[in-house]
Amino acid sequence: MMWLLRAKRWAQNPPSWDRVKLVAAIVVICLLLFGYERLFGWPDWLTLDRVRAPGRVVR
Repeated sequence: MMWLLRAKRWAQNPPSWDRVKLVAAIVVICLLLFGYERLFGWPDWLTLDRVRAPGRVVR
């Protein structure tokens, strides 16, 4: 029900054209980053190293 009220308010008072362009630009940047990652893979320098907890024995 809450989503319907939000949709009603949004339909009565839509966002400005500048806000729409901002959101579209953010979506495009995210899609470009996703495409780059899928095409070239995740860089090793961005991968976290696994650290063992102190006092824990791994068998």
